[in-house]
Amino acid sequence: MNMPTLLRAALTLTAALALGSAQAQAPYPNRPIKLVVPFAPGGSTDLAARLVAEYGSRELGQSIVVENKAGAGGSTGMEFVARSAPDGYTLGMATVSTHGSNPAVYGNRLRYDPVKDFAPITNVATTPSVFAVHPSTPANTMKEFIALAQANPGKYSFASPGMGSLGHANIEHFMALAKFQLLHIPYKGAGQAMTDALSGQVTAITDNLPSALTNIQSGKLRALAVLSEKRSPSLPDVPTYGELGFPQMGTGGWFGVVAPAGTPPEVVARLNAALHKAMKIPAFIQKMDESGATLIPGTPQAFAQQIQQAMERYARVAKMAKISLD
Repeated sequence: MNMPTLLRAALTLTAALALGSAQAQAPYPNRPIKLVVPFAPGGSTDLAARLVAEYGSRELGQSIVVENKAGAGGSTGMEFVARSAPDGYTLGMATVSTHGSNPAVYGNRLRYDPVKDFAPITNVATTPSVFAVHPSTPANTMKEFIALAQANPGKYSFASPGMGSLGHANIEHFMALAKFQLLHIPYKGAGQAMTDALSGQVTAITDNLPSALTNIQSGKLRALAVLSEKRSPSLPDVPTYGELGFPQMGTGGWFGVVAPAGTPPEVVARLNAALHKAMKIPAFIQKMDESGATLIPGTPQAFAQQIQQAMERYARVAKMAKISLD
């Protein structure tokens, strides 16, 4: 090899090494980020994720791309996140389902640990859920509906997104408290469950308020109770479970952002700060308000505590309502 050729080769190698070093040292993030939603498109978790992606991208200076990986009540998507590289480029939308009810009902079948396998970034929002019935149901209040179900055991039914889902766990819990029984009809996702609730194929459904609100406001469903600390401004005439005498039902669900365990602390801090800035943008706030959700940004430590509380709560619920898929 002659000298000019050697020189060109040396220069090429030097340039390549310099580029690799620059890329390795480039500040996070230096490429698009994937945000996994463990449910099908169109639900309240998906809505929140797309707002996080839209406004979080602006703060981070990199695209956040939403990817839906539905299945097993959210467990499929969360397992994917847990097994991803802890580099900050794969994140997940955790919910009370994935980090509360699923661990309680799936037991040893769950293929991720909701605490050990994740690094909490921030909670995003809390959202009420609503118990609603098809308008053909001859009950205008929850008291009337309970009496109707008690007088007609086995006649009325409820839809859920699947066995062991949060919707399943919440209604089983309520039936155990109020001492009535509905036939459980599990579906492969919230969309299918809502479709049959709207058609009257099933009597009742419980769903996150952002997902159900339009159908309630249009009269396609009749809301009987909301699972929240106080009445929703969107449904001011609908009582909370607490007002109905069932404070044990709790105060609603939440969804937030997590990363795989082992994600560097500086990356967690960068994401937390950027997403908190995004959640202060008026358009973000307005869209969440319109959906019936309330923003609750917090520290990674506070989010970790909320996850722990959800696990403990639904362990008690699963035991009381005798729900287990293990």
